Amino acid sequence: MSGLPERVLVTGADGAIGRATTESLVRLGVKVTAFSLTFEHESPADRVIAGDARDEAAVSRTLDDVDAVVHLAAIPHPSLGTPATVYGTNVVATFTVLAQAGERGVRRAVVASSVNAFGVPMNSHGVEPAYFPIDEEITADIEDAYSLSKNSDEATARMAWRRWGIDVVSLRFPLTKDRRTLMRMAADIEREPASMAREGWAYLDLRDGVRAIERALTAPLTGPHVVGLSADDLLIDRPAAELLREYAPGVPVRAPIGEYGPLIDTTRARDLLGFEPLYSIHRPDPVGDPLELGTVNG
Repeated sequence: MSGLPERVLVTGADGAIGRATTESLVRLGVKVTAFSLTFEHESPADRVIAGDARDEAAVSRTLDDVDAVVHLAAIPHPSLGTPATVYGTNVVATFTVLAQAGERGVRRAVVASSVNAFGVPMNSHGVEPAYFPIDEEITADIEDAYSLSKNSDEATARMAWRRWGIDVVSLRFPLTKDRRTLMRMAADIEREPASMAREGWAYLDLRDGVRAIERALTAPLTGPHVVGLSADDLLIDRPAAELLREYAPGVPVRAPIGEYGPLIDTTRARDLLGFEPLYSIHRPDPVGDPLELGTVNG
Protein backbone atom coordinates (compact mmCIF):
# COMPACT_ATOMS: atom_id res chain seq x y z
CA MET A 1 0.00 0.00 0.00
CA SER A 2 1.37 3.43 -0.92
CA GLY A 3 -0.24 6.65 0.19
CA LEU A 4 -2.92 7.04 2.79
CA PRO A 5 -6.14 5.08 2.23
CA GLU A 6 -9.27 7.00 1.29
CA ARG A 7 -11.34 5.72 4.24
CA VAL A 8 -10.14 4.14 7.48
CA LEU A 9 -12.18 2.37 10.14
CA VAL A 10 -10.86 3.23 13.62
CA THR A 11 -12.16 0.97 16.38
CA GLY A 12 -11.80 2.13 19.96
CA ALA A 13 -12.15 5.58 18.43
CA ASP A 14 -13.18 7.23 21.71
CA GLY A 15 -10.02 6.15 23.55
CA ALA A 16 -6.98 8.42 23.82
CA ILE A 17 -5.06 6.86 20.93
CA GLY A 18 -8.26 6.43 18.93
CA ARG A 19 -9.23 10.08 19.25
CA ALA A 20 -5.74 11.27 18.39
CA THR A 21 -5.57 8.94 15.38
CA THR A 22 -8.98 10.04 14.12
CA GLU A 23 -8.09 13.71 14.47
CA SER A 24 -4.80 13.30 12.65
CA LEU A 25 -6.24 11.24 9.79
CA VAL A 26 -9.07 13.73 9.27
CA ARG A 27 -6.54 16.54 9.20
CA LEU A 28 -4.66 14.64 6.48
CA GLY A 29 -7.82 14.43 4.38
CA VAL A 30 -8.68 10.80 5.16
CA LYS A 31 -12.32 9.89 5.68
CA VAL A 32 -12.76 8.11 9.01
CA THR A 33 -15.43 5.78 10.30
CA ALA A 34 -15.17 6.05 14.09
CA PHE A 35 -16.41 2.99 15.97
CA SER A 36 -16.55 2.66 19.74
CA LEU A 37 -18.65 0.99 22.40
CA THR A 38 -19.72 4.47 23.54
CA PHE A 39 -18.72 8.04 22.73
CA GLU A 40 -18.04 10.44 25.57
CA HIS A 41 -16.14 12.89 23.36
CA GLU A 42 -17.06 14.61 20.13
CA SER A 43 -15.42 13.00 17.10
CA PRO A 44 -14.31 14.77 13.92
CA ALA A 45 -15.03 11.61 11.88
CA ASP A 46 -17.68 11.91 9.19
CA ARG A 47 -19.16 8.56 10.29
CA VAL A 48 -19.57 7.90 14.01
CA ILE A 49 -20.99 4.51 15.00
CA ALA A 50 -21.50 3.12 18.50
CA GLY A 51 -21.30 -0.65 18.85
CA ASP A 52 -19.44 -3.65 20.19
CA ALA A 53 -16.37 -4.80 18.25
CA ARG A 54 -17.27 -8.40 19.15
CA ASP A 55 -20.58 -8.12 17.24
CA GLU A 56 -20.17 -9.39 13.67
CA ALA A 57 -23.20 -7.54 12.34
CA ALA A 58 -22.16 -4.28 13.99
CA VAL A 59 -18.61 -4.52 12.67
CA SER A 60 -19.86 -5.39 9.19
CA ARG A 61 -21.92 -2.19 9.13
CA THR A 62 -18.81 -0.12 9.81
CA LEU A 63 -16.88 -1.47 6.83
CA ASP A 64 -18.75 0.17 3.95
CA ASP A 65 -16.19 1.75 1.58
CA VAL A 66 -13.37 1.11 4.08
CA ASP A 67 -9.88 0.65 2.64
CA ALA A 68 -7.96 0.02 5.87
CA VAL A 69 -8.60 -0.66 9.55
CA VAL A 70 -6.96 0.63 12.72
CA HIS A 71 -8.09 -1.71 15.51
CA LEU A 72 -7.61 -0.16 18.94
CA ALA A 73 -10.71 -1.43 20.78
CA ALA A 74 -9.74 -3.42 23.88
CA ILE A 75 -9.87 -3.66 27.64
CA PRO A 76 -6.42 -2.14 28.25
CA HIS A 77 -5.42 -3.64 31.61
CA PRO A 78 -5.98 -6.91 33.49
CA SER A 79 -7.39 -5.03 36.47
CA LEU A 80 -10.37 -3.74 34.46
CA GLY A 81 -12.32 -7.00 34.43
CA THR A 82 -12.17 -10.65 35.34
CA PRO A 83 -9.54 -12.67 33.46
CA ALA A 84 -12.27 -14.27 31.34
CA THR A 85 -13.79 -10.88 30.51
CA VAL A 86 -10.46 -9.25 29.64
CA TYR A 87 -9.22 -12.13 27.52
CA GLY A 88 -12.56 -12.95 25.92
CA THR A 89 -13.38 -9.36 25.04
CA ASN A 90 -10.02 -8.57 23.51
CA VAL A 91 -9.48 -11.71 21.45
CA VAL A 92 -13.06 -11.94 20.16
CA ALA A 93 -13.01 -8.26 19.18
CA THR A 94 -9.73 -8.64 17.28
CA PHE A 95 -10.83 -11.81 15.55
CA THR A 96 -14.19 -10.30 14.59
CA VAL A 97 -12.70 -7.09 13.20
CA LEU A 98 -9.97 -8.82 11.20
CA ALA A 99 -12.29 -11.55 9.93
CA GLN A 100 -14.98 -9.12 8.82
CA ALA A 101 -12.40 -6.85 7.21
CA GLY A 102 -10.72 -9.78 5.48
CA GLU A 103 -14.01 -11.11 4.14
CA ARG A 104 -14.86 -7.65 2.81
CA GLY A 105 -11.57 -7.46 0.93
CA VAL A 106 -9.83 -4.84 3.10
CA ARG A 107 -6.12 -5.07 2.34
CA ARG A 108 -4.44 -3.45 5.36
CA ALA A 109 -5.04 -3.47 9.12
CA VAL A 110 -3.09 -2.00 12.01
CA VAL A 111 -3.69 -3.63 15.39
CA ALA A 112 -2.75 -2.30 18.82
CA SER A 113 -0.61 -4.93 20.50
CA SER A 114 1.49 -4.19 23.58
CA VAL A 115 4.94 -4.52 25.08
CA ASN A 116 3.10 -6.84 27.48
CA ALA A 117 2.53 -9.41 24.71
CA PHE A 118 5.60 -11.31 25.95
CA GLY A 119 4.10 -11.46 29.42
CA VAL A 120 7.07 -10.59 31.61
CA PRO A 121 6.19 -7.00 32.64
CA MET A 122 2.92 -8.04 34.35
CA ASN A 123 4.05 -11.47 35.54
CA SER A 124 3.54 -11.87 39.31
CA HIS A 125 6.38 -14.42 39.62
CA GLY A 126 9.11 -11.81 39.44
CA VAL A 127 10.65 -13.13 36.22
CA GLU A 128 12.91 -10.89 34.16
CA PRO A 129 13.27 -10.40 30.40
CA ALA A 130 15.53 -12.96 28.75
CA TYR A 131 17.70 -10.08 27.51
CA PHE A 132 17.89 -6.40 26.64
CA PRO A 133 17.10 -4.70 24.38
CA ILE A 134 13.66 -6.33 24.23
CA ASP A 135 12.77 -7.34 20.67
CA GLU A 136 9.78 -8.92 18.97
CA GLU A 137 11.20 -12.45 19.22
CA ILE A 138 11.93 -12.46 22.95
CA THR A 139 10.81 -15.53 24.90
CA ALA A 140 7.32 -15.13 26.35
CA ASP A 141 6.37 -15.95 29.94
CA ILE A 142 2.68 -15.10 30.23
CA GLU A 143 0.68 -15.27 33.44
CA ASP A 144 -2.10 -12.66 33.07
CA ALA A 145 -5.14 -12.48 30.81
CA TYR A 146 -4.32 -9.11 29.25
CA SER A 147 -0.83 -10.10 28.14
CA LEU A 148 -2.21 -13.37 26.81
CA SER A 149 -4.88 -11.50 24.85
CA LYS A 150 -2.25 -9.32 23.15
CA ASN A 151 -0.13 -12.36 22.31
CA SER A 152 -3.24 -14.08 20.94
CA ASP A 153 -4.11 -11.00 18.87
CA GLU A 154 -0.76 -11.29 17.11
CA ALA A 155 -1.54 -14.92 16.31
CA THR A 156 -4.95 -13.86 15.01
CA ALA A 157 -3.23 -11.38 12.69
CA ARG A 158 -1.11 -14.20 11.26
CA MET A 159 -4.20 -16.33 10.74
CA ALA A 160 -6.13 -13.47 9.09
CA TRP A 161 -3.33 -12.86 6.62
CA ARG A 162 -3.09 -16.55 5.82
CA ARG A 163 -6.83 -16.95 5.30
CA TRP A 164 -7.86 -13.66 3.68
CA GLY A 165 -4.57 -12.13 2.56
CA ILE A 166 -5.03 -9.01 4.69
CA ASP A 167 -1.70 -7.44 5.60
CA VAL A 168 -1.59 -6.74 9.35
CA VAL A 169 0.87 -4.69 11.40
CA SER A 170 0.65 -5.40 15.14
CA LEU A 171 2.24 -2.47 16.96
CA ARG A 172 3.65 -3.31 20.40
CA PHE A 173 2.90 -0.07 22.21
CA PRO A 174 4.75 0.65 25.45
CA LEU A 175 3.32 3.15 27.95
CA THR A 176 1.76 5.65 25.52
CA LYS A 177 0.35 8.93 26.81
CA ASP A 178 0.37 12.64 26.09
CA ARG A 179 3.48 14.55 27.15
CA ARG A 180 2.05 16.06 30.33
CA THR A 181 0.83 12.71 31.61
CA LEU A 182 4.14 11.05 30.80
CA MET A 183 6.04 13.72 32.72
CA ARG A 184 3.84 13.18 35.77
CA MET A 185 4.31 9.43 35.53
CA ALA A 186 8.06 9.82 35.10
CA ALA A 187 8.22 11.70 38.40
CA ASP A 188 6.41 8.81 40.10
CA ILE A 189 8.66 6.17 38.53
CA GLU A 190 11.77 8.12 39.54
CA ARG A 191 10.79 7.34 43.14
CA GLU A 192 10.39 3.61 42.38
CA PRO A 193 12.44 2.70 39.28
CA ALA A 194 12.19 -1.05 39.85
CA SER A 195 8.47 -0.94 38.99
CA MET A 196 9.25 -0.45 35.26
CA ALA A 197 12.49 -2.38 34.93
CA ARG A 198 10.89 -5.41 33.27
CA GLU A 199 9.59 -3.30 30.38
CA GLY A 200 12.82 -1.35 30.08
CA TRP A 201 11.36 1.98 31.28
CA ALA A 202 9.87 2.26 27.80
CA TYR A 203 7.38 4.93 26.80
CA LEU A 204 6.03 6.63 23.70
CA ASP A 205 4.59 10.08 23.20
CA LEU A 206 1.00 9.86 21.97
CA ARG A 207 1.91 11.87 18.89
CA ASP A 208 4.57 9.33 17.95
CA GLY A 209 2.00 6.59 18.51
CA VAL A 210 -0.21 8.23 15.90
CA ARG A 211 2.72 8.64 13.53
CA ALA A 212 3.55 4.94 13.89
CA ILE A 213 -0.03 4.01 13.04
CA GLU A 214 0.04 6.21 9.95
CA ARG A 215 3.34 4.69 8.82
CA ALA A 216 1.88 1.21 9.35
CA LEU A 217 -1.08 2.15 7.15
CA THR A 218 1.14 3.19 4.27
CA ALA A 219 4.35 1.14 4.48
CA PRO A 220 5.06 -1.00 1.40
CA LEU A 221 4.80 -4.41 3.04
CA THR A 222 2.94 -7.68 2.82
CA GLY A 223 2.10 -10.30 5.41
CA PRO A 224 1.68 -10.14 9.20
CA HIS A 225 4.27 -8.17 11.15
CA VAL A 226 4.86 -7.49 14.85
CA VAL A 227 6.66 -4.20 15.48
CA GLY A 228 8.07 -2.93 18.78
CA LEU A 229 7.84 0.79 19.54
CA SER A 230 9.57 3.13 21.97
CA ALA A 231 10.79 6.67 22.36
CA ASP A 232 14.51 6.97 21.71
CA ASP A 233 15.24 7.30 25.42
CA LEU A 234 13.85 6.12 28.77
CA LEU A 235 11.05 7.41 30.96
CA ILE A 236 13.66 7.97 33.70
CA ASP A 237 16.38 10.44 32.77
CA ARG A 238 19.30 8.26 33.85
CA PRO A 239 21.88 6.34 31.82
CA ALA A 240 20.56 2.98 30.69
CA ALA A 241 23.66 1.07 31.83
CA GLU A 242 23.33 2.55 35.31
CA LEU A 243 19.68 1.52 35.58
CA LEU A 244 20.43 -1.99 34.34
CA ARG A 245 23.28 -2.47 36.81
CA GLU A 246 21.02 -1.44 39.67
CA TYR A 247 17.68 -2.99 38.73
CA ALA A 248 18.41 -5.81 36.26
CA PRO A 249 22.00 -6.92 36.95
CA GLY A 250 21.41 -10.52 35.88
CA VAL A 251 19.83 -9.78 32.50
CA PRO A 252 22.17 -10.12 29.51
CA VAL A 253 22.58 -7.18 27.13
CA ARG A 254 22.72 -8.67 23.63
CA ALA A 255 23.07 -5.59 21.46
CA PRO A 256 24.52 -2.09 21.75
CA ILE A 257 22.34 0.36 23.69
CA GLY A 258 22.55 4.14 23.56
CA GLU A 259 23.64 6.01 26.67
CA TYR A 260 20.02 6.81 27.51
CA GLY A 261 18.41 3.86 25.76
CA PRO A 262 16.05 2.79 24.49
CA LEU A 263 15.83 -0.72 25.91
CA ILE A 264 13.30 -1.76 23.26
CA ASP A 265 14.80 -2.84 19.94
CA THR A 266 13.13 -0.56 17.39
CA THR A 267 15.05 -1.80 14.36
CA ARG A 268 11.94 -3.28 12.79
CA ALA A 269 9.98 -0.04 13.23
CA ARG A 270 12.73 1.83 11.44
CA ASP A 271 13.44 -0.69 8.69
CA LEU A 272 9.91 -1.92 7.97
CA LEU A 273 7.85 1.21 8.62
CA GLY A 274 10.42 3.97 8.22
CA PHE A 275 9.42 5.14 11.71
CA GLU A 276 11.70 7.13 14.00
CA PRO A 277 10.29 8.76 17.15
CA LEU A 278 10.33 12.55 17.21
CA TYR A 279 9.27 13.26 20.78
CA SER A 280 10.93 12.92 24.17
CA ILE A 281 9.80 14.15 27.57
CA HIS A 282 13.45 15.04 28.22
CA ARG A 283 13.74 17.43 25.24
CA PRO A 284 11.70 20.39 24.02
CA ASP A 285 9.24 19.54 21.26
CA PRO A 286 10.62 19.98 17.73
CA VAL A 287 10.33 23.48 16.30
CA GLY A 288 7.29 23.65 14.05
CA ASP A 289 5.72 20.59 15.70
CA PRO A 290 4.24 18.59 12.77
CA LEU A 291 1.51 16.98 14.84
CA GLU A 292 -0.51 19.19 17.12
CA LEU A 293 -3.38 17.10 18.42
CA GLY A 294 -5.76 19.79 19.62
CA THR A 295 -7.41 18.99 22.93
CA VAL A 296 -6.09 15.42 23.05
CA ASN A 297 -2.87 16.61 24.67
CA GLY A 298 -4.52 19.36 26.69
